[in-house]
Amino acid sequence: MSASTGPDLSALPDPASLGYEQARDELLAVVQRLEAGGEPLETSLALWERGEALAARCQQWLDGARERLDAAAGPARPAADGAGMDA
Repeated sequence: MSASTGPDLSALPDPASLGYEQARDELLAVVQRLEAGGEPLETSLALWERGEALAARCQQWLDGARERLDAAAGPARPAADGAGMDA
């Protein structure tokens, strides 16, 4: 039995330092590895935790992008549902 408790993920960069595309690509690789199965439990748990951190990083980037788009759009505009428009 091996003394290892899972993969050494310490050599990987901190998710907080990754750009959106880097985090997304690594997250995709983690998901594919988990879906393939065959990993020991400890490895699967470490991969899951890494995936959670990567998903959170991607969400941070997407939230930041949404804020920038909202700021660029200026003040909120009324919904384009036709209300208040002359027919």
